[in-house]
Amino acid sequence: MPTIVAFVSQKGGVGKSTLARSLAVVDVEVGLRVRLADLDPQQRTLVRWACAREQSRVAPAVEVTAIDSARVALSNGRDVDLLVLDLPGQLDNSFVEVAAGAQLIVQPTSPSIDDLHPALLVFDALKRVQAPPERMAFALCRVLGEREAETTRDYLRGRGYTVLRSAIHGRALSETRQQSLNTAAREMMLDLLDRALSATAALEVPARAT
Repeated sequence: MPTIVAFVSQKGGVGKSTLARSLAVVDVEVGLRVRLADLDPQQRTLVRWACAREQSRVAPAVEVTAIDSARVALSNGRDVDLLVLDLPGQLDNSFVEVAAGAQLIVQPTSPSIDDLHPALLVFDALKRVQAPPERMAFALCRVLGEREAETTRDYLRGRGYTVLRSAIHGRALSETRQQSLNTAAREMMLDLLDRALSATAALEVPARAT
């Protein structure tokens, strides 16, 4: 059974693909078999990233596949340890399928009210269709400083949601030339992985008991 992590948002440009590929790179580096599923047929951001990565011979290699259906994507990871789903920036019926099948649903947001308000609407909507809130987590991106990050964390936690450790200041990735940015990105990715693996283990315990 693969661990499935889905990156969702109601709007584009908030950092879904950036975080999805960062998670894949970090997890490949720690020895996991990882597959990235690009579910956005209009943009194929991850597919284009994978082509550029291959042409530039950047290591480690990361597997990316283009998939149009959430249902197909959820069944596409039986031979890997981690399946990472990058959904389109819109709210549709695929969110419900993903919410039912993923161990962790991650939504990037900046501290701006223009991002926070629609982000909360997405998670509130998923809760209304019985998606467990403990499977949802916010990832703070485009943060200008730690005070702004902590204020946003307190606000989201007050609404009953998990916020991943660290924050991505200025869209940092885990492979930049600036070590402090790499460290912040890796900390968030490893926190995300730990939460996802814990959720998978919790699901497997009842199955083994039967």
